[in-house]
Amino acid sequence: MLAAIIAPFHWRRTVMTENWTGGLEPELDFMFPSRPEDPEMRESASIWLFEENGAFALPRVGIEAVGNVWDRHRYDMNVAFADGRVLRESKVGQTVPAVGDDGKADALGTDQLIFRCLEPFRRWHLSYQGECWEGTVEEQIRNEFGAYVESARNMGLEGRARVPVAFEADLTMAAPAWTQDYRTEKLDGMTERERADAGSMGYGYRIEQLFRGEGWLEVGGERRAFRAVGSRIHRQSVRPMGAFRGHCWQSAQFPDGRGFAYIAYPPLAGEAPEDTYNNGYVYRDGKWAVAKARQIPFLRQVMPRGDDVSVELESELGIARIAGSTVNSTFHMGNPGVNGFNNQQGGVRYTWDGLETYGMIERSSPGELCSIKP
Repeated sequence: MLAAIIAPFHWRRTVMTENWTGGLEPELDFMFPSRPEDPEMRESASIWLFEENGAFALPRVGIEAVGNVWDRHRYDMNVAFADGRVLRESKVGQTVPAVGDDGKADALGTDQLIFRCLEPFRRWHLSYQGECWEGTVEEQIRNEFGAYVESARNMGLEGRARVPVAFEADLTMAAPAWTQDYRTEKLDGMTERERADAGSMGYGYRIEQLFRGEGWLEVGGERRAFRAVGSRIHRQSVRPMGAFRGHCWQSAQFPDGRGFAYIAYPPLAGEAPEDTYNNGYVYRDGKWAVAKARQIPFLRQVMPRGDDVSVELESELGIARIAGSTVNSTFHMGNPGVNGFNNQQGGVRYTWDGLETYGMIERSSPGELCSIKP
């Protein structure tokens, strides 16, 4: 299936598939073998997985490993269904060894959630077995349901059901990696604002890559097999969030292999839109082009589903006009992890030139800029 996708692509000019790794060394897709020296260094792996027919989504399942507490990794789990049902877990788990019997540092995991790099930039596997709190996205929006590592943030958990949840997924990368390389040697020559924006992304490197996957999901003892599309992220970086000002991040892959992704920050007061962080790409017909987003749907309405999140992407390949409507959403209202902003992590039903797919959206905005439409 992937033979037609793994093809030459464009990065401003024609480049062959040696750049499947986005310019990074292939070994960087493995994990830290042990605790990093810098106590603020983070390693993170996460996925955004969407059942191909929109029945359910995993709109961010991820691990955050921090140098100063390396023996205990944080993980967050979201499962969202088309009817608004949400399964949520956020815990700290016992770290599992990164290095396997073959001597490769191929695992990032806890005793319940494990990410494994089978082949750098080509194949990953993940598995989970545990429990989740059960609620709805409407309850999240009303601040009646919230489950977090930080117990003071928990809302409405007393007497709420805990549901056994397990899944496994094999992921095959379906497009070249989109990377942000902000390692120390790359920061020379940046302006103060550019450095601040780089810090919000993370001082280090970040990998984002579209995938196709298959696996199974078991909820409350009922197992279903699935095929899926989505995006996976792997980063090693120090990430100061003090300058974070909100964002909009979207990505998807379509049935013919085309795909896109971008991340944009809203302009600061007095800042021209063209001067703010706005980076992305379009991948189509085996060609890759750097892109900038237009008509960006920053978070202004908090609603369970049906928000119009259409976007345009301008690149050397032309203007890609991609329609989108939110589905399978989760919300974290007043999230301190993003400076107290409202935070959406969910899915979108996208349409591009008549082709339809499901993909991701993550957005954050200050509460005063958001209207609630439950």
